[in-house]
Amino acid sequence: MRILLLGGTSDATQLAARLSAAGRDAIFSYAGRVSTPTPQPLPTRIGGFGGIEGLEAYLRCERITHVVDATHSFAANMSRNAVAACTRAGVKLVALERSAWVAQPGDDWRPVADITEAIAALPERGARIFLATGRQNVADFARKPENFYLLRYIEPPKIIPLPDYVGLAGRGPFTVEGDTAVMRAHRITHLVAKNAGGDAARAKLEAARALSIPVIMIERPAVPERLRLETPEAVMDWLAHEAS
Repeated sequence: MRILLLGGTSDATQLAARLSAAGRDAIFSYAGRVSTPTPQPLPTRIGGFGGIEGLEAYLRCERITHVVDATHSFAANMSRNAVAACTRAGVKLVALERSAWVAQPGDDWRPVADITEAIAALPERGARIFLATGRQNVADFARKPENFYLLRYIEPPKIIPLPDYVGLAGRGPFTVEGDTAVMRAHRITHLVAKNAGGDAARAKLEAARALSIPVIMIERPAVPERLRLETPEAVMDWLAHEAS
C-alpha cells in the first residue's frame, strides 16, 4: 500500500501524524498556496499536478494505491480531478471531509451559492464586514468599496484593493471568546463565511449568534460522489481494512 494524502486542512495534518506513527508508506501533498505550510512528518511535495492527466501520471509513476483527499471542502477542482484521475488509474479514493455546518436556533444565516452571490447579499455602503473566507477572493469584494472589511487569513494577499480594511493574520482553531471580542472591537455588522464544517473555525459562527450578527454563508461547491469519512481515525480504520 502506498498512500497519497492531499492536504491543506487541520484534519490532514492530524492524519499525517497517524500515518507516520503507524509506519505507513505515504506522501503528503500541498497545493502550494501558502509559502510557509505546516511541516509534516511525511515526505512532502508542494504544487499542482497539472490537471487530471498530470495527477493520473503521478499516481502511476509513484505507484500510488490509495488517495486520501483531505483538501479544503472548497477546493472543488482538486477534488473533481482526484475522482477522475483515481478512476482512470484504478486507485482507491476516500475523502476526509467534515459534515457541513447546520444553522442552530438563534442563527441568522443567509445562504448563498458562491462569492458573487455573497457580495450581492451585502449592503452597498456603511456595513462593517468580517470577511472570513481566506485570501483567495478578497479582491472580489472591491465591488463594494464603501464598506469596512475585517480580513482574516494565514498569509496576507499580495494586493488588497479595499480602501477601508484591517487585516488579521492567524491560523485556527479560534475561540468563541476571542472571535466575540474581535467582532465587538471592530463593530462588525455582517460575517461572510464558507461552510467548511469542522471545529477549527466554528467559533466565529457562535460569536455571530451571540452578537445577533447575520451570516452570509457560502455553501459548498458540488463534487462527484465518492466515499467520504469524517475523521482521521475513520480513515485509518478504512486503510487498515484495505491492507488486510
